[in-house]
Amino acid sequence: MENGITTGQWADLDPESQKLIKKAEEALQNAYAPYSKFRVAAAILLDNDMVITGTNQENAAYPDGMCAERVALFTKASQHPDRNIKKLVVVAKAENAQSLSPATCCGSCRQVMLEFQQRQGKSYEVIMQSYDREWVTAPDVESLLPFSFTKRNLSS
Repeated sequence: MENGITTGQWADLDPESQKLIKKAEEALQNAYAPYSKFRVAAAILLDNDMVITGTNQENAAYPDGMCAERVALFTKASQHPDRNIKKLVVVAKAENAQSLSPATCCGSCRQVMLEFQQRQGKSYEVIMQSYDREWVTAPDVESLLPFSFTKRNLSS
């Protein structure tokens, strides 16, 4: 793949990433997805090895719910503003599925993820599962959101 993005199987992931994926998978039980029946969880590894999780939270009045990635990121910002993000993983599971379902971050989440990366002044990895059930590892958020809108756009 381009932009430094790699794909591979579970065994190709480093132990730290595997552990973070497992933490996200455990968090799936806290998702509130009565409408889509599609549970999503994110786990963030901070620079002090603390893990923060977030899950999707749906609402009958669409689009008033929140994606798992943004729940985790906003929790990080409010509770650990002085820590940097090392990695963010996303997992999903459709109702009654036996294994994880492929899921990648939506555009809104990618935009928020990019802002967090820029705020901390340091890149972080993003790991998610592709439609062919391979694990996608992006070296930074910018590789997932080319031609992004940033604070530079607001100053011109």
